[in-house]
Amino acid sequence: MSTDDIKKDRFWLYVGLTLFVILTGIVMVKLSENEKFAPIKQQIEAENAEMNIRVLN
Repeated sequence: MSTDDIKKDRFWLYVGLTLFVILTGIVMVKLSENEKFAPIKQQIEAENAEMNIRVLN
């Protein structure tokens, strides 16, 4: 193998690593958003449960 072949192999390695880092960052941001809004979601669910009153005739 020549040095050009090694450079091409490293190019795809760098592309793969860059994509992995970007996708990991996006997933981490989305998970932190879910954790941040979890108490608000629980509060809304509790309010909906309290408001769900059936009136029987």
